[in-house]
Amino acid sequence: MQSHEILREIFQECSPKQVASELGLSLSMIYKWAEPPDISAGSGSTNPLDRIEALLRCTQDRRLVQWICQRAGGFFILNPKVNKPHPSYLIPATNEIVQEFADLLAVIATAAADNQITSKEAHDIRARWEELKSVTETFVACCEEGSFRPLKEKEKQSGGTTGMTKPESPRPGNS
Repeated sequence: MQSHEILREIFQECSPKQVASELGLSLSMIYKWAEPPDISAGSGSTNPLDRIEALLRCTQDRRLVQWICQRAGGFFILNPKVNKPHPSYLIPATNEIVQEFADLLAVIATAAADNQITSKEAHDIRARWEELKSVTETFVACCEEGSFRPLKEKEKQSGGTTGMTKPESPRPGNS
């Protein structure tokens, strides 16, 4: 689905006039967002969804998407690229999830040891939680597709571990 199509559907349920008022934009601009872009005819306008996509494409930084998802009450998990069956990494992948969960519990236990959680500790807990969700989602998607090749490829890239964790994520004792 194209961005203008999504906006057209949304504007059937949410008043474009209200959107224009709340954003401080003209009603005609809001309606142009819901039109397919046609540069030669002058219809359509680069809408906010297309701008976000362009920003993501030029920065290659998924924190933009994560931020939007958090504002919407959710979280972003990248879909793994799956090829077909290669289950040889099932046990290491399962162990990686268990390790991620243990790491999360260790960060929580360390933070809660003094019966208070600082904002840095809360940040570290959130980072470990996001990593656990990502690792688990990758595993579940591989299970659903019947392919563990993405996990094997990550292991090759990381030099021998399952590679499902990101090295920049805080670990207990390293935060």
